Amino acid sequence: MDQTYFQHVRHEIEPLLPASATRILDVGAGAGRTTAWVRGRYNGSRAIALEGNPAVLDDLKANADEAYIVDLDGDIPDVGAPDLILCLDILEHLVRPEQLLQRLTDALAEGGTVIVSCPNVAHASVSVPLLLRGQFEYRDSGILDRTHLRFFVRTSALALMNQAGLVVQRGIRTGFDGPRSRLLDRLTGGTMRDHLTKQYIMVGQRAAPGTSQGPVAWQAV
Repeated sequence: MDQTYFQHVRHEIEPLLPASATRILDVGAGAGRTTAWVRGRYNGSRAIALEGNPAVLDDLKANADEAYIVDLDGDIPDVGAPDLILCLDILEHLVRPEQLLQRLTDALAEGGTVIVSCPNVAHASVSVPLLLRGQFEYRDSGILDRTHLRFFVRTSALALMNQAGLVVQRGIRTGFDGPRSRLLDRLTGGTMRDHLTKQYIMVGQRAAPGTSQGPVAWQAV
């Protein structure tokens, strides 16, 4: 795989970041560039990074205070009680993402934040060829990345969070940065929004007893 795949900085999560964080856990951190960027936003914070690709370990060590190469479908090291957990484009690569997310929620500090991003398999680039031509072709990256083991739409992405004991109040829909998608969204009155969304980025907090998932305030970017 092209190693630039592991080098992206996820600036689009900025509106969802909490006001403060002291112990950051980046799960599926790649080379750790997002880890370093987020850590730099919080003076005195400490960042722990978990990643499955051993080829990026040297970069990861330079970008995080603690760096581990692990099988995320297996046991993970003791990460303490992080108050900010990032799972950005990683859960869809796992056989049992719900188990990992549950373990992370169990470790989350009181009042902590979990930010998860999932690609949307209902995006028009997937759903239209499937509907019109019966085509579903894997690629080297993107929504149909050939290393994806699980697929999500908006409702199943939210269900994944809820099953782990998290409630989502805010989130970001990506894919609306181009004039064509914005125009189509306006012309259809938002009814096609689930087919224009490339990713759902959700910010979750541990659910209080008796709390259920309510409406999500989505921001389209």
